[in-house]
Amino acid sequence: MIDRDTVLHVARLARLKLTDEEIERMSVELGHILDYINKLSELDIEDVEPTAHILPVKNVFRDDVVHQSLDREKVLMNTDDKEDGCFKVPSIIE
Repeated sequence: MIDRDTVLHVARLARLKLTDEEIERMSVELGHILDYINKLSELDIEDVEPTAHILPVKNVFRDDVVHQSLDREKVLMNTDDKEDGCFKVPSIIE
């Protein structure tokens, strides 16, 4: 179990306001977490390769290939607000 002062210190760092009941509960819960971490530190991981994920992660990107796009005039034909071959939208930056 972690003492009350340590819980209050961590709560202050996290900018949390805890009730007396929450302080007592956090003291017990944080103690359990630290006990579990200590138990994990007993494991022999000498031959375990460090990883960031438990499953292999690979980015899948498509090739950047130029394709035929829509005709600009057809795209703009249903708008009243166009300018220089582009949609004209309201200004959001003054």
